[in-house]
Amino acid sequence: MRARFPTLLLLWIAAIHCDPGTTHEAASRQVLFICEHGAAKSVIAAAYFNQLAAQRGVSVHAVARGSDPQDEPSKLTVAGLGADGLVPAPTKPKPITASDVRGSLEVVAFDCQEPVMKPLSAIGVCWNDVPPIATGYDAVRDRIRTRVALLLDQIVNRGAKQ
Repeated sequence: MRARFPTLLLLWIAAIHCDPGTTHEAASRQVLFICEHGAAKSVIAAAYFNQLAAQRGVSVHAVARGSDPQDEPSKLTVAGLGADGLVPAPTKPKPITASDVRGSLEVVAFDCQEPVMKPLSAIGVCWNDVPPIATGYDAVRDRIRTRVALLLDQIVNRGAKQ
């Protein structure tokens, strides 16, 4: 059994991100998507966010991370993104770090009702309404794509477009 990402470390990350000295203006032009394994939902969200931001000329880039990363991206995710003409990044899921959180304009966590993800609800937005990848790539992609478009609209409306 793999070790779970320690809850205390997630709380520490939340405390750093919620530091009143940290502002969105000081953050980089990065959006951080986090799912438990860093292998499906966050990967799909980052891929679609980056595609949509590029199409709209918005200079914000998304990354995918996991609270307890698995060894490789979900095969359904890789196949689905490939069929959609997108490449998942990273090729190997990466763990969330404090610098990821501090350096992000937005932090979006999936499934914050799950015990390992619950501490992340304190540092950003939770998208708890995205079905598991096992239900089928198309349903997950469609829900995430809708949410990503709304998030990008919010960022643009706050003046993040160059």
